[in-house]
Amino acid sequence: MISIEEARSRLDLAGQSHILQFWDELGAEERNRFLADLSYLDPEELRDHCRGAAEAASRCSSPQDRLDELMEPVPMEFIGGVCRSDKKTLDDWENEGFLQISLNRVAVLLLAGGQGTRLGVPYPKGMYNVGLPSGKTLYQIQAERIRKVQELASTRHDSMCKVPWYIMTSEFTLEPTEKFFKENNYFNLDPSDVVMFEQRMIPAVTFDGKVILEGKGKIAMAPDGNGGLYRALVDNGILEDMKKRGVQYLHVYCVDNILVKMADPVFIGFCVKKGADCGAKVVEKAYPAEPVGVVCRVDGVYQVVEYSEVLPETTALRGPGGGLLYSAGNICNHFFTLEFLMDVAQNFEGKLKQHVALKKVPFVDAKGTAVKPDKPNGIKMEKFVFDVFQFSRNFVVFEVLREEEFSPLKNADGAPVDTPTTARRSLLNQHYRWVLAAEASFVDPQRESISPPKSGTELDEDSQPTCEISPLISYFGEGLEKLLKGRTLESPFVLDESLAEEILRAS
Repeated sequence: MISIEEARSRLDLAGQSHILQFWDELGAEERNRFLADLSYLDPEELRDHCRGAAEAASRCSSPQDRLDELMEPVPMEFIGGVCRSDKKTLDDWENEGFLQISLNRVAVLLLAGGQGTRLGVPYPKGMYNVGLPSGKTLYQIQAERIRKVQELASTRHDSMCKVPWYIMTSEFTLEPTEKFFKENNYFNLDPSDVVMFEQRMIPAVTFDGKVILEGKGKIAMAPDGNGGLYRALVDNGILEDMKKRGVQYLHVYCVDNILVKMADPVFIGFCVKKGADCGAKVVEKAYPAEPVGVVCRVDGVYQVVEYSEVLPETTALRGPGGGLLYSAGNICNHFFTLEFLMDVAQNFEGKLKQHVALKKVPFVDAKGTAVKPDKPNGIKMEKFVFDVFQFSRNFVVFEVLREEEFSPLKNADGAPVDTPTTARRSLLNQHYRWVLAAEASFVDPQRESISPPKSGTELDEDSQPTCEISPLISYFGEGLEKLLKGRTLESPFVLDESLAEEILRAS
């Protein structure tokens, strides 16, 4: 830990001497904690960060350069997808993916730095229970999908395999996440294959480039965005850990997507067969003004363009087939080779774009009084995980069906979209479709047959049978016929391991 004299010298060099304005009012324990925090701040990095944040925020207030004239869609030869490819091709990709998994070359990496603030809970999103009959949390669902994909790959290739699970947390989510996994026995995964690491925290800054004090002896800090992944991989020795394990391919995703396919063999196989170093899963935009970024090329370079960066008439453009020209909606679901990640870490991390987020940051005023602002007063700088697309030498896109693979959990119930209710409904609807495809049927409490919905009809959770399938039974709807074909089921129906064993014993 540095001394107070060294701290003053560093902060003077960075132009942030105000940080110590309340030093004389702090107790011994508070001073020690504060000096420990300050010891992590490099004066040159801090100076550049504060200047850069203020300059970037000032640019945000001026008219933005539109990207419309520079944009073009991803060329068709670099796009694959579940509806764009025939069954044989999809099977070939799946077989390749399972092969790579069986050879211990595939890992998954979870971006779990965000808190459940918008959900109205004080804990990490992954610990959230959306109200499924089983009561499973997002973390448990994802852990069980990893266990199932390991089992499927091992069975196909008659070899035991592991899919390491790397979990990037923030200062706010590391401790509760570690505790939650320990309390749940890592959901029966090998603890050595669950690697948690922390992304960097950076100071929030005022509009004139001064670090914000959250308390008299505490700087207001924030995670550096999911693009902080690339620095965190180096700082925490994660790339070296992957190399030692023989990992060659990485599936990266966000914690809040209840439908995410962990280490998806089809996606992995597609990217490997195409020789890609970087790939993105996308869903077709629901409507032109949907507030999601689109994967495209800008001036010949791949990137995600946010809906706010283009004119409404550009988002509404149609292609030759009548669909949206810019339809590849980004869902934060990516493929990287380890070689590409090491290249980014060594050569490009410092070139990643810094994005400005104007926030209401609690602070102490000149008298040391705590203030909760009612309008944005500070700048938080973020990097985005997808901003490395520009450095790819062979970038590909894989389009999937929204109803099968994307239902994010972002808002508390009462919001129109992306709530616990919509996430739960998405999963239960999917499992209901799986059961119908396995040729089972449902009866109501009066034992009257329930007709399946007509093709293309949107399923309604309140009027359809409730049906949940454990990921330990089926990864993506496979293997259910031998358990359910010809059976008549009652709602709510929860197919877990114990019921599956009971059915097999009885058959």
